[in-house]
Amino acid sequence: MKKILLALALVSLVACKQTTETKKETKQIEKTIVVSKTYPENISKIFKAHGGLDAWNSLQLLEFTMKKPKGDEVTTTNLRNRKSLIQMPNHTIGYNGKDVWLKDKDTAVYKGKPKFYYNLMFYFYAMPFILSDDGIVYEDVKPLEFEGKSYPGIKISYNAGVGESPEDEYILYYDAETNKMEWLGYTVTYFSKKKGKEFHFIKYSNWQTVDGLILPETLTWYNYENNIPTTKRNDLKFTDIKLSKEQPNTTIFEAPEGSRIIE
Repeated sequence: MKKILLALALVSLVACKQTTETKKETKQIEKTIVVSKTYPENISKIFKAHGGLDAWNSLQLLEFTMKKPKGDEVTTTNLRNRKSLIQMPNHTIGYNGKDVWLKDKDTAVYKGKPKFYYNLMFYFYAMPFILSDDGIVYEDVKPLEFEGKSYPGIKISYNAGVGESPEDEYILYYDAETNKMEWLGYTVTYFSKKKGKEFHFIKYSNWQTVDGLILPETLTWYNYENNIPTTKRNDLKFTDIKLSKEQPNTTIFEAPEGSRIIE
């Protein structure tokens, strides 16, 4: 009887060990599985020309400074969850993943729309990489003809329910020889909540290499007519670019004392 019990115990021990090892192996296999997204060939070439999606996806943080007449504006963004912090001379805007908040540093009244602005400049600056997000639909469109040069175009739209303004549309125009981004056409639907008909235009130039990525130093807004850029309107310069593979301190995105949640 004792021998039978001993044999059963050994069988049970071996089975338990095998089950444990199988679970460990399964976990190890699960960790090594990486789901790769596929993109149209033309947008893939643009990502590669700007340093590649692998390099972009390895990052956790992006920070940049915009030079403005009333003082520097510093934007910090967690690239994994898109929490953000915008520090201005008289105000601070933040997004903690759930709420957009605003804190006034003095008696000056913020005249903008925090829920519209909190990620606006980040999206413009993070082009073209931001166009690798989930829920995007790509479509070839006719080239942009400007000052004797032709720029092939890729239209970007979003599936329903993606982001604050899923009706937004973008057109990325690129240099056919270098595959670098040259122009961005975009509609604004945040206020109307309806699909826009007019495209605004930004020219990307003075590319700079930051930790292997090709990022813009200057964005130039253009006047437009009949969905075509016409004359230069104004420049916006970006400096002090910081990229990091380390996660930022999450507390900086939380609403501090004295701030108010924007409804």
